[in-house]
Amino acid sequence: MQTILTDFYTLENYEKSETGSFTAHIKLNQDHDIFKGHFPGNPVTPGVCMMQIVKELSEEFTGKKLFLKTASNVKFMAIINPFETPDLTLQLDIKEVENEVKVKNTTSFGETIALKMSVNYTKI
Repeated sequence: MQTILTDFYTLENYEKSETGSFTAHIKLNQDHDIFKGHFPGNPVTPGVCMMQIVKELSEEFTGKKLFLKTASNVKFMAIINPFETPDLTLQLDIKEVENEVKVKNTTSFGETIALKMSVNYTKI
């Protein structure tokens, strides 16, 4: 699958459970240009980038091209600094229903939950 976040993160590995959910381990690229501007001297991973990572991983795991239809319960709960916590774990509960893909995501580093959200994508 094509990514718009070129060199922003690396999918280190993932596991698929018997229930169809995925646990993905990614590593942020702390040298990416995004962090030079967001914010100089205090890099923070933009929320929109985290939402894009969830979309890209969902496309990877379903083998489908997706378009964001709705997002609900989007909660950014901790700052993700790529120098302090570059290793993230994303839990993706993916359900395909007709022309839609519903994803519940929890993103964390260590014991800290950084993001929780539910999104619906349309297959394109």
